[in-house]
Amino acid sequence: MDSGYYSACAGLAAQEQALELVAHNLANLSTSGYRGQQMTFRSLLAGNSTVTASPVNMAVNNFGVLNGTRLDLTSGSLEPTGNPLDAAIAGPGFFAVQSGQGVLYTRAGSFHVAGTGQLVTADGDFVLGQLGAITLPNGSVAISSDGTISVDGNVVDRLNLEEFPPSTNLAAVGASSYSAPPGAATPAVESTVRQGMIEGSNVSAIDGVVQLITVQRNTELLSRAMSAFDGQLNQTAVQDLPKV
Repeated sequence: MDSGYYSACAGLAAQEQALELVAHNLANLSTSGYRGQQMTFRSLLAGNSTVTASPVNMAVNNFGVLNGTRLDLTSGSLEPTGNPLDAAIAGPGFFAVQSGQGVLYTRAGSFHVAGTGQLVTADGDFVLGQLGAITLPNGSVAISSDGTISVDGNVVDRLNLEEFPPSTNLAAVGASSYSAPPGAATPAVESTVRQGMIEGSNVSAIDGVVQLITVQRNTELLSRAMSAFDGQLNQTAVQDLPKV
């Protein structure tokens, strides 16, 4: 069977995966601390055939397969909230939090105090400091640029800020939390905390729509190619089978 059919089929599957990814990014435009997922493709060349390839076959014989995704680690915009428990990070760092799945990392700093007095994220994960999970007494909260938390002028703890080498493979856990390989996190040196602010999603609505249109067009073209190959195979069957 014509190798171009397999090429078009594999390319179509990759575009469908890409479509889901772009749609997921657009759905999280307003999710605090969300990091967009970027597609990575690898190019494949279908195996050589002893039969002379058709022009349509040659057009799609070199096709792309989704090789995985990677996080877009560029910063989102910082938005003031006026809430003293909200915190945003200027720089590449992450807040460390304790979840039911272990230690995770997030840029979503919409914090609040639970009934137990512990500082938690919007998902209910415990915010970690240098002494472990942070517990806040009643009083006026101040957070300095290095993450030190004071209540009524008394130092309580310091936020555990972590940074990662650019090559670190962070895996998404939920909407805005990420897991990291053991030992990958290092104490932040290039990050500062901004009290009373939260960071928005770093997904661009315009770029997302452009990607969506591009993927949809590629999907349509590959669908047409598969239809052309299908017609070509049917024609071959009608012409050759009677000769058998």
